[in-house]
Parts: sequence; structure tokens; C-alpha cells
Amino acid sequence: MSVVSAFLVPGSPLPYVQRDNPPWGEIADAMETAGKALAASEPDLIAIYSTQWIAVLDQLWQTRAVLQGLHVDENWHEYGDLPFDMKIDVEFAELALKKTAEAGIKAKGVDYDHFPVDTGAIVASNFLNPDGNIPLAITSNNVYHDWQMTESLGRVAADSASELGRKLAVIGVGGLSGSIYRHVINISEDKIADSAEDEWNRKILSMMEQGDTEALAKACPDYAGAARVDMGFKHFAFILGAIGGNFNGATVHAYGPLYGSGGAVVEFDLV
Repeated sequence: MSVVSAFLVPGSPLPYVQRDNPPWGEIADAMETAGKALAASEPDLIAIYSTQWIAVLDQLWQTRAVLQGLHVDENWHEYGDLPFDMKIDVEFAELALKKTAEAGIKAKGVDYDHFPVDTGAIVASNFLNPDGNIPLAITSNNVYHDWQMTESLGRVAADSASELGRKLAVIGVGGLSGSIYRHVINISEDKIADSAEDEWNRKILSMMEQGDTEALAKACPDYAGAARVDMGFKHFAFILGAIGGNFNGATVHAYGPLYGSGGAVVEFDLV
């Protein structure tokens, strides 16, 4: 297989910009642990699917060779800025565009100076590729694409890497349960806002740890609805597509609250 490692990580900036807060610091530490595991897998390329890069017309792939700038998160701007410096594997992106179209999905490359790179992609890149020495492929979350179509995009990423002889690390960036506090809280006492959603999160993470892909396939649609999961959990669908739908198990490096919503850092044990 072209995929040598795969990770599910939250896209919230809170662990990055306020890691001295204990609930968020645990996730920050886990992100760095995941980054070490990613580096140990020695990929030539990292593919990032972030729920926060919203598209509505086409499936977008970054095709600009270098993305640099300073990002201000639209929700958590009071906690600080997010610098980024990313190298894009343009050859891979061009092939992925071609293969996306061949899969029956309209696709478009994005090559704009000062393009507003989303928070999730920046957080994942800064934590898991801190030196920026591994080239990236970044693709969007089209809100009209369902689970199956998103899985097919994961397969496009893996197939493109295979054709180019690249070893690929895959990162699905997004949250778990979606209920968030809408009032000011003491952030040191942050917790999952809804106990039923917390139970769902733990159930799904346990299935991942056990590698129970059959149970996960049955449970994910109900989970997405009952726990108001970030974008229907499509970031996990992208991972599944890239790894061929199977894994032996997973390590949950951290699970915790992000202002009431759920986030986890998960490393998959690939077949």
C-alpha cells in the first residue's frame, strides 16, 4: 500500500494557541506524539482533508507550491494568531485533480496568493509536520459530498500516491461531537457539553481501538446524527477510503473537550 500512516485529529486551534490550559494541553501533547509517529513512518507526502476548508461547487485541491501567511481564526481570534508555511506537492495535486475527475467528481485546482488556508489544515500541519519538511496535499470538504463520495476522494489520494511512487501519510482533520458551549466558561473546567454525546464519542473510539470496522460502518451514520458530529464525520470517511476500509486497531492518544465539543487524536494501525 502507498499509505504508511493515518491519523484522525481535531481541527480546533485551542490546543495550539492555549496549550497551557490543562484540558487542551493534553490534546496538544497528543498531537506532538502523533507527529513523531508520522515522521517515523517516513512518508514522502502528507494528504490533509479538513472539514474546515468548505467548498460548494467543485472538489478543490491546493496547487500553489508554497503557502505562507498568518491566519486569524474566525471563532477563537482572541487566543492568538496561527502562522503557517506549507510546501505543496504540485505534481501530486495535478494528478489528484485528474483522478478526481475520472471518479466522476468535478475538481478544480486552487493557486492564489494569500489564499485563506483554513484553521484545521494549519493546526494539523503545524503539529504533525512542525519543520514543514514533508510536502503536503490539501483537499477541501465539499458540503454536498456524501460519505461514499468522500471515501472515493481518499482512494484518489492513495491511488495518486501509488502511481507516483510516493509513500503517503493521511490526516483526517475534524471534530467528534458537535455541541459547544455558547456562554463563557472557565476553560480549566472544560468538559464535553452533552453526556450522551460523550458516551457516543467513547463508543466510537473504542470500536476504533478494537479495529471493529464492521461495527463502525453500522454505527457511524447514527453517531453522526445523534452526536452532531463535525460535518457528518466525513474526515473519517476520507481516511477509510485512503486505507482501503480496513485497519487492525487504533491508538487514541487523547480524547477530551474543546469548549464543549469533542476532539480526539487517533493513530490507526494499518493492515
